[in-house]
Amino acid sequence: MHLTTEQRTELELREQGTVNPAFGGKDGDEQPQLTVNIGEPHMEECLEEAGDKGVDLVYSLNDRPPWYLCILLGFQHYILAFGGIIAVPLILAEPLCIKDNNVAKSQLISTIFFVSGMCTLLQTAVGTRLPILQGGTFSFITPTLAILALPKWQCPAPTGPVMMSVQMQNGTSTLQSENSDEVWMSRIREIQGAILVSSLLQIVLGFSGLVGLVLKFIGPLAIAPTINLIGLSLFIEAGKKSGGHWGIAALTVCLILLFSQYLSKVDVPMIAYKDKKWKVFQYPLFKLFSALFGMCGGWLICFLLTIFDVLPSKSDAYGFSARTDISLDAVRNAPWFHVPYPGQWGLPTVSLSSVLGMVAGVLASTMESIGDYYACARLSGAPPPPTHAINRGIAVEGIGCILAALWGTGNGTTSYSQNIAALGITKVGSRLVLQTTGILMIVLGIFGKFGAVFITIPDPVIGGMFLVMFGMIAAVGISNLQYVDLNSSRNLLILGFSTFSGLVLPTWFHSNPGIIDTGVKELDQVIVVLFTTHMFIGGFFGFILDNTIPGTEKERGIKSWRDKVQVESKNMCDLSCYDIPFCSGILKRFRCFQYLPFLPSYRTTQEETPM
Repeated sequence: MHLTTEQRTELELREQGTVNPAFGGKDGDEQPQLTVNIGEPHMEECLEEAGDKGVDLVYSLNDRPPWYLCILLGFQHYILAFGGIIAVPLILAEPLCIKDNNVAKSQLISTIFFVSGMCTLLQTAVGTRLPILQGGTFSFITPTLAILALPKWQCPAPTGPVMMSVQMQNGTSTLQSENSDEVWMSRIREIQGAILVSSLLQIVLGFSGLVGLVLKFIGPLAIAPTINLIGLSLFIEAGKKSGGHWGIAALTVCLILLFSQYLSKVDVPMIAYKDKKWKVFQYPLFKLFSALFGMCGGWLICFLLTIFDVLPSKSDAYGFSARTDISLDAVRNAPWFHVPYPGQWGLPTVSLSSVLGMVAGVLASTMESIGDYYACARLSGAPPPPTHAINRGIAVEGIGCILAALWGTGNGTTSYSQNIAALGITKVGSRLVLQTTGILMIVLGIFGKFGAVFITIPDPVIGGMFLVMFGMIAAVGISNLQYVDLNSSRNLLILGFSTFSGLVLPTWFHSNPGIIDTGVKELDQVIVVLFTTHMFIGGFFGFILDNTIPGTEKERGIKSWRDKVQVESKNMCDLSCYDIPFCSGILKRFRCFQYLPFLPSYRTTQEETPM
């Protein structure tokens, strides 16, 4: 007998009647059960699977928490994704030539939050339908920086943007400010066009079902250097921000480490009102909001140092960038409401070199997302995602990237690993909670002042957050090596050469601009963009060497990788959670839908595991 999560929960409640004082029930009246009763023989197989996964959820995938809990838990996910999403426009500000244009930065922040909300709703409604948050991706940062480093996109002399900032403070509109807007808008239109076209590859991979075929040739030795180099290649950005005041950056890092590691197991007593009386419960506050507390702590210290005039007031003095009053004009000048719309920066421009460079980011984002789908399913109490759900999820991510390109975020969209990890911490895997997060991101993205407030965060505080965040990205790449035989000289050679080449070649090309001269300008740009994209170099060499140098599947780590997923896929109790809503009847009625690899009605002779 196969029961859904809701049916099992209802049965447990009826038999045990145990409640959790910290939360309301699914309907606001009942309490979900945290433990699993395996006393029923006919349920034993399904519940063993849940026990193996360690699922002791307060709310599982299809559960519907009360509206007030949806808002609170949804805002929590918003805060967890905040650091990663806001990092994207802050990293791109300097190469886009808007380092001193606070109005443009606040508009970019509002736009990326707005589009992230739309993509989250799209993914949770018709994509994989897992509680997974979509946001800006670092996979697109590296090729974007490579594109903007081309000679034709170099920023003009710094006097232009500074003059514009002063004039805007005086409330005057001049030709100088209009020209400055065109400078950065022309650059972001180039990035929009590259993302728009390259994301078509992700849509084709998803809707055609080629994801499974492509991933058969991609193992841990190709993925590890690719993701690792995303983090390593951004060390210059982290150094620039932190270098404004290393003391403040170090303080931010220490606060994040304090809350996320040293105090992670310290639960804070909190009060909840339930059944007409107040109850005290323990909540892992530091673990959930470590990044937020760390950043806000550093922000507060900078505010106090600014108020007491401890930090220097001259712009050329060391530590000036740690002041919190540098960008106050951004809050004053930002409109209360700013509704992002497609084409707000103009019509995207397309060039071959930019598109090919961005393809590396698309492929890296695709590989990362597939791993996230399996982790999200495991933590939300759902069975491992079937082929059609993965195909549809990747296709929807491609559609999300196209939306991001049309709106002009300067980035694409992908699944957020830190929010998936939060599912295991909070024990809340409800899809509705993440849909609430999507709505919150859209609403808050419309408030222009809200986005402008984040511009006042001092650079050293952002740099401290980058040090932790980019280090974690690099470590995630290395973690893929757990499946590989690291005693094999073959694997060590592939890993070392691909990673080292991914650092050496881009550095050499950056230090020798104009060295490539084939006589064809477009071809020169293609070569420069590809060979200055760290993760493309690392992933390319890793992929080629891993598939050409002889080695067993066990040695390459592919066997362990696939076995891990197949063990989790043995006992699939109910795959209805991956069905597209309101379409099941139509899809079952017509046989032609059985041949579309992204629909639940898709039939294969043997359900393949994409990894």
